[in-house]
Amino acid sequence: MGIQCGIVGLPNVGKSTIFNAITNAGAQAANYPFCTVDPNVGTVTVPDPRIDRLSEVVKPRNIVRAVMQFVDIAGLVRGASKGEGLGNQFLSHIREVDAVMHVVRCFEDSDVTHVEGSVDPLRDIGIIDTELALKDMDSVEKRLAKDERAAKSQDKKAKAAVEVWQKLLVALNEGKAARTVELSEDEAAIARELQLLTSKPILYCCNVLESEIHTGNQHVETVRAHAASEGASIVMISGKIEAELSQLEPEEKSVFLEELGLKESGLDTVIRAAYALLGLQTYFTAGIQEVRAWTFRKGWKGPACAGVIHSDFERGFIRAETIGWKDFETYGSQGACKEKGLMRSEGKEYVVADGDILNFLFNV
Repeated sequence: MGIQCGIVGLPNVGKSTIFNAITNAGAQAANYPFCTVDPNVGTVTVPDPRIDRLSEVVKPRNIVRAVMQFVDIAGLVRGASKGEGLGNQFLSHIREVDAVMHVVRCFEDSDVTHVEGSVDPLRDIGIIDTELALKDMDSVEKRLAKDERAAKSQDKKAKAAVEVWQKLLVALNEGKAARTVELSEDEAAIARELQLLTSKPILYCCNVLESEIHTGNQHVETVRAHAASEGASIVMISGKIEAELSQLEPEEKSVFLEELGLKESGLDTVIRAAYALLGLQTYFTAGIQEVRAWTFRKGWKGPACAGVIHSDFERGFIRAETIGWKDFETYGSQGACKEKGLMRSEGKEYVVADGDILNFLFNV
């Protein structure tokens, strides 16, 4: 699964600096608005000590880790939904991502200008939310008008769609995000056709000074309260620390993090939060040719997980030879687990667990 997380925020809140740091992709970072026009895309490997442990035992010829893509979307400004600051172009980039990481400036620094003139996280969040909601309202209103015309000719699908668009429009007019609207499975399928901007799961990323990475500050607490009110979560990250980490070798990173009293980098924190936000988990395939991590959604059954590898695996699924991660950790190898009777044969109704080591059997 190719997971994409879009990074949004006002200009000069630290978006591109954080993007550069966590992807080491070299996106331009400058102290003026719109230095990013086209979205920069960086792919990072998902840190997971389990694949390292599995590879130590199996000693494969190749190791393939799970990856996540970060998309640095140019800074939005007031009026973006009406085209201000190339807003329409920037907003279209958001439609393509699975989740949104909203970087919020939570630090005071007179050397870094703020497009609004001062640091105010709630105001900044409100600007972005408003622009996204206005764009969604425009999309829903246009589609509603179209489906209302079709519904008059007794088009059942159009009638069902009209009800969905009306529900969404009420929420958007009340300043609520599309993701907060309760929809049935069928209604949700209709809503997905528009890829509404405010339907994306959101993670708030508070960018703080290096000296405040442990304590946070009042700005962070303000964002935390806001996130809690809408059922979202936050991460706290220091763009400066991440920029320094990106220049270090792996061994040096560990020492640097230890000196700072940090257990993990901001990248690790963001990836874990993004996985939780999207309900993502990992299973492994392991053989002498390759040990590989595969990303799937929590609750998926065997055939759907097999389909992550190839659609033929899903269509022809017979069963999955399965070893749970805890069993592998306890006994140290796939062979030992098999000897202990811990390699299970799971069928089509098996809900795959995080960390499972799987071998799929299927008909072509």
